[in-house]
Amino acid sequence: MYLIADGGSTKCDWVVLDHLGNLILETKTQGLNPSVFQEETLWNRLHANPELQQIREKISSVEFYGAGCGTTTPTKKLKRILQNYFPKAKVLVDEDTMAAVKAIKQHPSLVCILGTGSNVCFYDGEKITNPVASLGYSVMDEASGNFFGKKLLQDFFYQKMPKRIAEAFEQKFDLNPDEIKKHLYQRENPNAYLANFASFIFTQNEINSYFYGVLKQGIVEFIENRILLFEESKKYPIHFVGSIAHFSKAIIKESLRERGLESGEIIKNPITHLITYHQNKITHGVKKN
Repeated sequence: MYLIADGGSTKCDWVVLDHLGNLILETKTQGLNPSVFQEETLWNRLHANPELQQIREKISSVEFYGAGCGTTTPTKKLKRILQNYFPKAKVLVDEDTMAAVKAIKQHPSLVCILGTGSNVCFYDGEKITNPVASLGYSVMDEASGNFFGKKLLQDFFYQKMPKRIAEAFEQKFDLNPDEIKKHLYQRENPNAYLANFASFIFTQNEINSYFYGVLKQGIVEFIENRILLFEESKKYPIHFVGSIAHFSKAIIKESLRERGLESGEIIKNPITHLITYHQNKITHGVKKN
């Protein structure tokens, strides 16, 4: 059986296909970002899923695409854990941008991720390139969930948030400063904690002028700091994957259009498209044999 995963810092989607490409299981775990979590946490999050635990000895191939898997050390850490957990499987660990590329049509384009974190790469039809290493939520990650969550917290405490919105924000979240600092500086996964605040924007009845301004600022920063680094951005469509991208679709298209850039597909969750990609790959292999 083939196990495919699309993992972020907040959650990880898993699917199992049989040798003919039939979908036999879909499940979720908590996020498995190896740049954020210790080995014990990663192992425990895997082990907490009874469906994966039941079939771990039957898996022959694992392809994991995830946040935090763009550099050598965390990638090796997660690969070692997956290899131990699925002892009979051949394990591949790749960065989340590769999942986004495979989820989008296989043509030259820029592919962006806007979820808990953010990233961008250029796909030339064969390989992906990125001229800038991603330094994560505390330095980069423009237009991500943690970026917008941080912005909301700043505006609330600096008293820049409109009063009516600030009252609703305070009712929804525990904004005790000690509690916030505990999550940011003493616990794992502060990026996902920050991203949780961003959900406030998208659970409201309308994208009012305040929310529009917050989203617009982050998306423009992402375009100017990350997308325009690529000369290819002026020649090829720019695709987006992720929940933040999905809910900000209109502002993304507007911001790209203002800069003469071509918007491509915007999809919320790549796992459905990954299933199709791998089913085609398996079916092709079966026919070939």
